[in-house]
Amino acid sequence: MTASTTIRPDQLPAPILGYLAAHMARDADAALRGFASTAVIVDDGTTYRGTDEIRRFLSKAGAEFSYTTDLVGAQRIDGAHWVVTNRLEGDFPGGVVDLRYRFAMDGDLIAELVIAP
Repeated sequence: MTASTTIRPDQLPAPILGYLAAHMARDADAALRGFASTAVIVDDGTTYRGTDEIRRFLSKAGAEFSYTTDLVGAQRIDGAHWVVTNRLEGDFPGGVVDLRYRFAMDGDLIAELVIAP
């Protein structure tokens, strides 16, 4: 098992940085650019596969709430796996949550994203 390494956020791969910036700006099309056409996102127990399902997810994710997002941690697991921790604060139930965004890369594209507390 490979040990993770804490990194500065600017050391994340460009597609991950692009996704994070676009998602915070609620720009689904820009967020989608970093994903492979066969990518998978798992969030809140639901799996979204491929470009169309991921676009729908990105367009709706969190839209019913107002919240801020702060990147509070980043880790490199190995050359293809990265974890980003974001703290969300807003008017959703509980008001504050730290979410781990686990990315799996396939070359220069995101192949999988699992979002979980």
